[in-house]
Amino acid sequence: MSVLAVEDLHVGFELDDGSEVHAVRGVSLGVERGARLGLVGESGCGKTTTLLALMGLLPANAWVSGRVLVDGQELLASGDASARPLRWTEIAMVPQGAMNALNPVRTIGRQIAEPMLVHGTQSKRAAEARTRELLALVGIPPERAGRYPHEFSGGMRQRVTIAMALACEPKVLLADEPTTALDVMVQAQVLALLVRLCDELSLALLLVTHDLPVVAHVCGSAAVMYAGTLAEVGPVDTLYHDPGHPYTRRLFEATPELRGGRPLASIPGVPPPLDRPHVGCPFQPRCDRRFEPCPVITPALLQLDPQHAAACHLNDPAMT
Repeated sequence: MSVLAVEDLHVGFELDDGSEVHAVRGVSLGVERGARLGLVGESGCGKTTTLLALMGLLPANAWVSGRVLVDGQELLASGDASARPLRWTEIAMVPQGAMNALNPVRTIGRQIAEPMLVHGTQSKRAAEARTRELLALVGIPPERAGRYPHEFSGGMRQRVTIAMALACEPKVLLADEPTTALDVMVQAQVLALLVRLCDELSLALLLVTHDLPVVAHVCGSAAVMYAGTLAEVGPVDTLYHDPGHPYTRRLFEATPELRGGRPLASIPGVPPPLDRPHVGCPFQPRCDRRFEPCPVITPALLQLDPQHAAACHLNDPAMT
């Protein structure tokens, strides 16, 4: 059973001029305890918005529909009233950009302890002891709890945000591009830490990234988003060797290989704007395999096997 279950999630934003941006359109996915799912796609496809919706942290001009179940508990049922008790205790987030996520005038120890004190999961003395344990868990000497964010490197600050996310022992961890702006060696250390924590603590991880090799290294499965929708979901090996959607294939073709076995091929064009309805397949203007139904009929997410689904007319015998 999935510890995180997302069913038909829609997110939109009402703009000052009366228009609306429909940023997430019918996303459904699940993550089991201890599993690691990558969420990939180009910038602006709705990945971060999806994570903010799962945390109940959307701005005031946003609307959301669908269901989000965390260990069987409804997160969206009553707005912030239902999201707040689950946030950090059942589902937590490692934000993008650790320096911007940390308060520069508060010690890291105080910031890690704050979720425990706010939710009442620990007394003040117990929270201080738990903070030291968490720092040791992520590889930071506990005696540095009294230091400020500017006294740490980028990689160490990212470890602090991970410790903060684990403070209330959540079951689901959302990581929004946790290695942004870090050098390659530090990226590898942070990713190895996330993998180890998931294995040791049986955390369900939903990892947002642009980096397909990172997904292949860290995650067993991946969900490919395009223009606010799911284009394909399946095991990483299947998506690499036998993709069911042209967009997935083009993403891998645009990713450098370590041994340089093939030339890179960019994807022409740009994703469609999200402030208007989509007619047909949203990827078809950029697709090298489009045919008659693509501009007029929106493809459904079809199951190709029990673990693999793709939203492409090429997989539908009725269309081909």
